[in-house]
Amino acid sequence: MTTQRVLVVTGPTGSGKTTVCRYLLEKYQIPQVITHTTRAPRTGETNNVDYYFETPASFATKHYLEHVTYSGNQYGSSREGLAAAWEKSPLISIVLDTAGAVTYAEALGDQAVIVYLEVTEQAALIDRLTARGDAAERIQKRVASDEYARDQQLPASLVGHAQVIVNDDWAQTAAALDALVAKYRIA
Repeated sequence: MTTQRVLVVTGPTGSGKTTVCRYLLEKYQIPQVITHTTRAPRTGETNNVDYYFETPASFATKHYLEHVTYSGNQYGSSREGLAAAWEKSPLISIVLDTAGAVTYAEALGDQAVIVYLEVTEQAALIDRLTARGDAAERIQKRVASDEYARDQQLPASLVGHAQVIVNDDWAQTAAALDALVAKYRIA
């Protein structure tokens, strides 16, 4: 039987989590688990592709492995979403904050391969948020949040278990991802 694994991509806001999952999908056809949120879609985002965009009432009806409130919005990954992605491939990916990554590591054990992205310069994170179109007021609010501070470092419970990738240079990041996929991909 093929071992099902989920690459849990985590790190600070702006560290490149979505870019990494897009790369894994485009290069290796590793599907991303679609998660749920109550936040409004950003320009270009599509319901049932980028997220399941929920109302607070509909969000409450799902069966979550984990969920959090971040910058006033709810985010969560449902057990059904995980199963649906594994129907497509035994190796899948998901973007989570560090609290979600800890939950996945605890709940799924070795099935959860934690990938923590970090960026050396704090200013680069702010530049990335600005470049993706976030409003200055929203960026300031996010940077001032407890969640933002929490995600700036790998949680102690994941030290020694997570693959840490410094995402300052895309070529180096891609090479690290290629090596990781080679380790867990089943032919």
